[in-house]
Amino acid sequence: MDGAGGSERGGDGGVRFPLDPGLQRISAELRDLGRAQRRLQVLMAAMLAVSRELDLGVVLSRVVSAAVEVTGARYGALGVLDEDGVGLADFITAGLDEEERERLAGTHLPRGRGLLGYLIRHPEPLRVDDIARHPQSVGFPEGHPAMRTLLGVAVRVQERVYGNLYLSERRDDLPFDEEDEAMLVALAGAAGVAIENARLFERVRDRSEEFQRLFLPRLPDLRPFEAAAVYRPAGRPQRIGGDWYDVFVLPDGACAAIIGDVAGHDLHAAAAMAQTRSMLRALLCDRPVPPSSILKRLDATEDTLDVQCLTTACLARIEPAGSDEWTLTWSTAGHPPPLLVTPDGQARYLAFEPDLPLGVDPLGHRCDHTRRLPPGTTVVLYTDGLVEHHRRPIDAGLRTLAELAAAHVGLPLTELCDVLADRHPSDGHDDLAVLALRTPPAR
Repeated sequence: MDGAGGSERGGDGGVRFPLDPGLQRISAELRDLGRAQRRLQVLMAAMLAVSRELDLGVVLSRVVSAAVEVTGARYGALGVLDEDGVGLADFITAGLDEEERERLAGTHLPRGRGLLGYLIRHPEPLRVDDIARHPQSVGFPEGHPAMRTLLGVAVRVQERVYGNLYLSERRDDLPFDEEDEAMLVALAGAAGVAIENARLFERVRDRSEEFQRLFLPRLPDLRPFEAAAVYRPAGRPQRIGGDWYDVFVLPDGACAAIIGDVAGHDLHAAAAMAQTRSMLRALLCDRPVPPSSILKRLDATEDTLDVQCLTTACLARIEPAGSDEWTLTWSTAGHPPPLLVTPDGQARYLAFEPDLPLGVDPLGHRCDHTRRLPPGTTVVLYTDGLVEHHRRPIDAGLRTLAELAAAHVGLPLTELCDVLADRHPSDGHDDLAVLALRTPPAR
């Protein structure tokens, strides 16, 4: 029996007293404050994660995932506007399971009708408690999961609208509220800046790559030799690379091939690369001397002209040796060794202790190495970006490259270079260049 104080007996036999209404209110406010703090922490973490990313595809996916997490929504999507700003160029989703994705696999992008189209034309926050009852609703395509509620906000920077961010169905089955809207508006603002930065980065990256390629020559007619080359920027290039190559027929009829890598990734390195390549061409055409003499003169010239750069390089000279054979003479300045692949698929590195890179000691001694090349031999010169991996020794990358080249030596040289560049054993942190020459087949 309850006493006069209004206490009640719990199921365990103990006596519990009801909380004062004021304390109940404070307790509820503390719970709400805790939830709000947790949501704010999630929002800040999401905004930081989005702002740090420069890959546009990753940015878009993270925006949608963060929006779903912040609001507790089941589904999310980001519609990216095309260049004209009137239709969708991409539509990234979150929350769909595999079965739902399969059902929508053949569905085209939204065409700007219905509520999504309304948001494109009127990029202001929109909350809808019942999609089917909204006057702009036109329903869903076949196979689309059932959705009742909608929250949509514009992704924009000042007056530039990049798209709209959509959410549907809170997991607690309640309609989206003002707090959800405020959270999504904040995230969309950060997303707009991140998208703008990512697109700016892409433009700078593309211009940097274009600038880099201007320094690389178009291969001339090298008959009777075959030649091919390929340059690939790093997987996430942020600066201009220093890889370069050159190949041409000398006045005495020999073929000269050079590949190099200037240390640094900036405009100074690019300028030094251009100077080095130009000086090397002049020295090669000046007189028929061994590669070691050319590299020694190049080193001394750069020292005199105060061209301050550290460069690795491999310079090769191929000339007739009679009876369908050829003589390869090369000198290496701190660069990976040439790779020879015979027509029957035997691959071998011409590995000798490399001399110092250019820019270290202009008076240092340099060596020449010579090898006979049978008909149809492929000589592969490359930069370290093709084989270096920060988690594996360089010997592992060199071994994989040799196996890859041996397995595909029967391909035309252009295709062989593409295979080596596409399936390289490196970690992709650096740009890479490949130059391949093939001696004529036996007559």
